Amino acid sequence: MSLLDKVYKKSDSIVSRKIADEFILVPIKQNVGDLESIYTLNEVATRVWGLIDGKKKVREIKDKIVEEFEVTPQEAEKDLTNLFKQLMAVGAIMNVQ
Repeated sequence: MSLLDKVYKKSDSIVSRKIADEFILVPIKQNVGDLESIYTLNEVATRVWGLIDGKKKVREIKDKIVEEFEVTPQEAEKDLTNLFKQLMAVGAIMNVQ
C-alpha cells in the first residue's frame, strides 16, 4: 500500500504546543516530558500535524498542502514521505490503516 493511501493518527505519547512562533512536539515518558527530545516543526510540518486526525488519508493531506502552499504535487509527496518517516521514527504518529 502506498503511503498516500495510509491513514495515521497522533501518538498519545506526544504533546504538541505552540510557543512563541514555534510549534514543538515533546515525547512523554511515564508522564514526564522528555526535554532532551523536543522536535520543532516548520510552518508546513505544523499544518500537516494539524491535519493528521486518524481519518484523512495522506493523499488528502497532500492535496491540502498543494492547495495552501506553493509546492507541486510531486514535491509535496516527496516532502510528506520524509516527514511521515521522521514522525514515525520518533513515535509521534502511528498507522491506523
